[in-house]
Amino acid sequence: MENIKIPSFTVLPEHIGIIMDGNGRWAKKRGLPRYKGHIEGAKTFRRIGEFAADIGIKCLTFYAFSTENWKRPQEEVDAIMQIFREYLLEAEERKAENEEKGIRLRFIGERNGLPPDLVALMEDTEAGSSGKSRILLNIAVNYGGRREITEGVKAIARRAASGEISPDDIDEAMISQSLYTKDIPDPDLIIRPSGEYRTSNFLTWQSAYSELWFTDVLWPDFTEKDLIEALLAFEKRGRRFGGV
Repeated sequence: MENIKIPSFTVLPEHIGIIMDGNGRWAKKRGLPRYKGHIEGAKTFRRIGEFAADIGIKCLTFYAFSTENWKRPQEEVDAIMQIFREYLLEAEERKAENEEKGIRLRFIGERNGLPPDLVALMEDTEAGSSGKSRILLNIAVNYGGRREITEGVKAIARRAASGEISPDDIDEAMISQSLYTKDIPDPDLIIRPSGEYRTSNFLTWQSAYSELWFTDVLWPDFTEKDLIEALLAFEKRGRRFGGV
């Protein structure tokens, strides 16, 4: 990071969503097994998260594993779960360092279906970093935006059926509060590397007014300079939210 010139931004997004895409293609281009790309992608995740904290970003949500990713070859799924496991064990070893950096880690998505030991590590990591506030790193694991909305609406429906609320009480704010991200602002910016131009069921409700930025760079090759480029593009956007 010493060789990177950081601009003086006039405005920074408070919350950025990043779709970590292109790991498999990165590996294939090099004649490597797909899981090798996920290992490199995990290194990029750590580096970009720490850099974002250094420049003043308050929240990052990384799309790590979707509800659809279970359809991938079992060998690749197992490798991804092992990478998560190793990352969390390493995070425990680096607990003092992460505390010094003020990093809070949190996981969003469905925990049912994940390996029980992995869920236990996730919970320990969340509890151990819960008091930190310099930057929040959300990691979306077994996550799907439509399923998140569906489960949130079911919870609201149960409240209405029990008489706790009236159907007329349901509004956008109530739906937002039923989601995994209920206590953080919606993303101002969503970044997708790898040359794909879609958001792939990521923060479906929350991204209604997010700025989108795409790049052909594969996630393992994504650098601090790429993030700066996205932030400079964001700075030039006129965010009117339907106004003039």
